[in-house]
Amino acid sequence: MIIADRKPLEEILEMIQGSKKILILGCKGCVTVCNVGGVKEVEVLAATLKIARKKEQNDLEIHQKTIERQCDPEYIDQVKDVVGQYDAVLSMACGVGPQFLSEAYPEQKFFPAVNTEFMGGAVTHGIWEERCAGCGTCVIHLFDGMCPIARCSKSLLHGPCGGSAAGKCEIDPDVVCIWDMIVKKKMAQGRLDDLLEIRPFKDWRTARDGGPRKSIREELT
Repeated sequence: MIIADRKPLEEILEMIQGSKKILILGCKGCVTVCNVGGVKEVEVLAATLKIARKKEQNDLEIHQKTIERQCDPEYIDQVKDVVGQYDAVLSMACGVGPQFLSEAYPEQKFFPAVNTEFMGGAVTHGIWEERCAGCGTCVIHLFDGMCPIARCSKSLLHGPCGGSAAGKCEIDPDVVCIWDMIVKKKMAQGRLDDLLEIRPFKDWRTARDGGPRKSIREELT
């Protein structure tokens, strides 16, 4: 899922400094799962902004709404009758949300209330880690289900760098060396020779460097 963090309060206040009436729009997708942009977080941000603006003697009228997803025209259509009633809309979705909203309602101002971080999952309660870089051509079958592109600090595909120590990355000792994990798993399964096979360079044409990407499902169009 997409992992995000709420922007600092000071940054959000700066975005809406000229506004008197705003809508905070939450999303029940990924940002709800990682406790950043769901109903509860919308309520917390609304209360926080009201208090902050009251201290400035600059009261703010805030309305709240949370929709199923902000990355789907079907759901952002649910705000078409109200979106024009506000000076601005704060989106608490990932970075896709405010972009979809801006395209759908070009006359309104939309601001992101969160920073989109990465694609990952929960390793324990309250802690999420990156697992996928979205390169478009998955090769983790070559590495026993683990991704050195996203999880190696140098994104090395042909073996470890030699700088790690005690299974930790030389760049950050809090990061496990993914190549240490890959090698140990292959050793445990008696398949270390897999890593001796010479493989062609990865095709990076499906990655972000080729510009914005698009996925088309012919059966759905």
